[in-house]
Amino acid sequence: MNLRSKLAIAFAGVGAAAAVLVGVFSYQTASTRINAELDRSLLTTSAELAAGATQVLAPNRFTRGPHDDDHDESQPIVAQAIAPDGSVRPIGGRPVRLDVDDADWALAATGSPGRNRYADRTVTPDDYRVITVALGAGRGAIQLGIDVDETRHVLAELAARIAMVSALVLVAAAVAGWLIARRITRRLVRLTKVTEQVSGDGLPEVAVTAGGRDEVGRLATSFDRMLTRLADARDDQERLVQDAAHELRTPLTSLRTNASVLRRFAELTPAARARLLDDVDGETRELTHLIDELVELATRRHEAEEARPVELATVAERAADRVRRRSGRVIRLEADTTTVRGRPKGLERAISNLLENAVKFDGGSVEPIDVVVHEGRIEVRDRGPGIDEADADHVFDRFHRADAARGLPGSGLGLAIVREVALVHDGTVFAEARAGGGAVVGFTIGTNRLLPNSHHDHVED
Repeated sequence: MNLRSKLAIAFAGVGAAAAVLVGVFSYQTASTRINAELDRSLLTTSAELAAGATQVLAPNRFTRGPHDDDHDESQPIVAQAIAPDGSVRPIGGRPVRLDVDDADWALAATGSPGRNRYADRTVTPDDYRVITVALGAGRGAIQLGIDVDETRHVLAELAARIAMVSALVLVAAAVAGWLIARRITRRLVRLTKVTEQVSGDGLPEVAVTAGGRDEVGRLATSFDRMLTRLADARDDQERLVQDAAHELRTPLTSLRTNASVLRRFAELTPAARARLLDDVDGETRELTHLIDELVELATRRHEAEEARPVELATVAERAADRVRRRSGRVIRLEADTTTVRGRPKGLERAISNLLENAVKFDGGSVEPIDVVVHEGRIEVRDRGPGIDEADADHVFDRFHRADAARGLPGSGLGLAIVREVALVHDGTVFAEARAGGGAVVGFTIGTNRLLPNSHHDHVED
């Protein structure tokens, strides 16, 4: 059973339950009020009869025939008197004798004036509602009965109409439920077809129509956004694989060439052997570094790290200390005490990549490399050849290499990782020329991630 049928059945069930409850309540209310009205009418008539008003038992002049006696069948009331000794005497109304039980006799013999009791009696083929009222002072009791067949007929018709209305409500609720369910599930059906197409044929080049601001519309919008991001991720992955394949060809070609030369290792001079081994060692290091960078980008390990409060000065200090040991360069750190909610390892990796990039391009300089951390902005300043205006918009692209960097080592992924870390922290990247020569490259942290803290600067050499 599909969702549309389930919703239609649910609507029908709710409508039928409501109709039945209202019908039962209406029937019980009508029955109670009619029976109460009958009892009140019997009590009033018995009081009038006890006072001597015999006209209340007169035949109905509108239905009486020309030969009817005073007890014709058009009169719905039966009246009889019960003597203290238990004898019964008709006193008007229909010529019908009502049964008298022990309680009625006791009421006639010893009951106080006005004391009464109700009972239901059947005198074939009619049913009666009966009241027995004591007269007191040894006068016995009066017993009145009223034919309730017409009343029960009315109640039976009422029950039949309620049942008919309940059936109509059931049908109407089922139809309305089906129409509403069809309208609700129409977009879900389209969404289901798209998901089935995605699971069977891959990402389709179709848009998921939202068609509303309700939950289904929001689901369709979210699903469409998800498909767009998946398609972008697939394209990005394909570009990464293609670029990686292109970049891997260079070290692999070099290693293959060196491997062929190694077959003649014994023929080489000691100097040529040393150069060959250095070349093999350098290429393997570059290949290992490239693979590490690819794994970093492909697995997004910096995103898997749990975010927590991080003092940027501490992270920058660790990164600067590591690059100092590796390169022997002087790195000056100027940082305030800005604290952010971020991923410390990812931030440290991004700052390290910026510093290593500066060391690579600033290799011949004796000027210190400056790291400035201020209110969520991290800058690395060098005195290298600077950034060409044509390359400024592409330095953070994967595998991008400026003309000046063609012969330098590196994977071309370091600054791409910096951009990924910045995006994870709701920030941006920037690369610009430095006054007096060199470059300023860095990234920012989103203001929503800055934690309340002081910003007093300190400088470390």
